[in-house]
Amino acid sequence: MRLSTRSRYGVRLMLELALNYGRGNIDLKEVAKNEDISLKYLSQIVIPLRQARLVISQRGSRGGYTLSRRPEEVSLKDIVQVLEGDLALVECVRDGSSCRRASICVTQEIWAKLSRVIDDTLMTVTLADLVSRYNEKNCPAQTYDI
Repeated sequence: MRLSTRSRYGVRLMLELALNYGRGNIDLKEVAKNEDISLKYLSQIVIPLRQARLVISQRGSRGGYTLSRRPEEVSLKDIVQVLEGDLALVECVRDGSSCRRASICVTQEIWAKLSRVIDDTLMTVTLADLVSRYNEKNCPAQTYDI
């Protein structure tokens, strides 16, 4: 399984919004520059996130985007599911009746288990968790010479 660029960039966009949460709207141009992502592509990615009410947009000179909820309330599953759709690895996990071999298939159980692990992992990681990880990587503890 491979996540699309759309999901990876969507998570990066949402992380930028989470890093700036409570500071007002963020211009998509700023996100594109900070994340080295095409503004045109980001403009396409933000549409379904806005439609899913994960982000709020505002027009005008002080316009831009902001999270619709606190970073603690937005999981990676919320984001990826909007951008990828159903996260089941194979069709038979999504719809058991789609496979005529479902009653004898031994691999379907493995695909279902793997799908649950992915789903559970994405559900347990929030934007707040990513903000913490970002801060740890980008603001290392100061060291002092004694």
